[in-house]
Amino acid sequence: MIKLKRAARTLLTQHGIDPSELGVRTKRLRDASAGLLAVRGRDKEQAQDICQAGLEEIGFAAHAATGLTKYLLYVGRPAQELLADYCDQRWDDLAKTVAAAKKRKEATATSPPRKAAAKTAREKPTKQAQEQAKRILDGTRAVDVALFGRMSADNTDFNVKAASQVAHALSTHAVVNEFDYYTALDDLRPDAEPAADMIGTVDFNAACFYRYANLDQLAANLPGDAELVARSARAWLYSFIHAVPGGKQNSMAARTMPQTLVGVVRETGAWSLANAFLSSVADVPDLMTASTQRLFTHFQQLRDFYGDTQLRHTAIASVGGDLLGVPDDEIAPTLDNFVSRLLTATKA
Repeated sequence: MIKLKRAARTLLTQHGIDPSELGVRTKRLRDASAGLLAVRGRDKEQAQDICQAGLEEIGFAAHAATGLTKYLLYVGRPAQELLADYCDQRWDDLAKTVAAAKKRKEATATSPPRKAAAKTAREKPTKQAQEQAKRILDGTRAVDVALFGRMSADNTDFNVKAASQVAHALSTHAVVNEFDYYTALDDLRPDAEPAADMIGTVDFNAACFYRYANLDQLAANLPGDAELVARSARAWLYSFIHAVPGGKQNSMAARTMPQTLVGVVRETGAWSLANAFLSSVADVPDLMTASTQRLFTHFQQLRDFYGDTQLRHTAIASVGGDLLGVPDDEIAPTLDNFVSRLLTATKA
């Protein structure tokens, strides 16, 4: 699931999102901002200390030696420059903070050893620092932060509830792992010494998978910009459909595209169709067709039982065209038509 989300995130720029509209996951905000200050003429080593103090002042401590924050910060692209601006404006005050910290460290190093004192709580950021932190960590213009959310252990005020929820892919049938046996030979080994210099196996399986994701509250996460919301929803749809995790691609070339797509625009709520495969599809001549029919049958059962008054629009598309029993007005002949129908329905 995590790899699937990352695969989708890396495709957003191919479907209408500019790189400047995406966030950055990093532990290296200190050094990135210090580098910008160095370009502006500040001493680079001192700039690192200043940015270290600046990060701590807004509530995010970084390791003194490496400059890395405790965890990845998910921030908008402007965060590096905004932190650099903040530290530049408060250079003198932050320099005093750095000097005081060095004095305390030196005093501790020269004083006789004492019993360990209880660890004091880190000083809470001032109101001014909190406001600056809100500006620096602002994610309301970062499409991927809005889509996939953000959690901040240090300050829950900066948490962003993900607009997109993505489920683990599951097979529609029972799966038995297979083994890829491989060997590698040393090209410079003498012909008189034939042997494999590397040998092993890699587990893999070939399955028909059901994938599910939904999208909600995107407009709330990207407030005040309807055009960006529309482009983000479009990019998310295309990216999720095309997403293929990158692991082991050189070995397996797993570039199979989805066979069947079911998209629903709802007034409220969401339905996963995973229960269609609580009992595995088995003993069928065509696994894909049987899995597709099982999916449609379960979807119709949900509509019959719960009612479909909350369904604003349903679009269904299939590469193979095996859409038996699906109403003609719900069939999308192409991917572009499928996406267009769903996006149009969201505006209705």
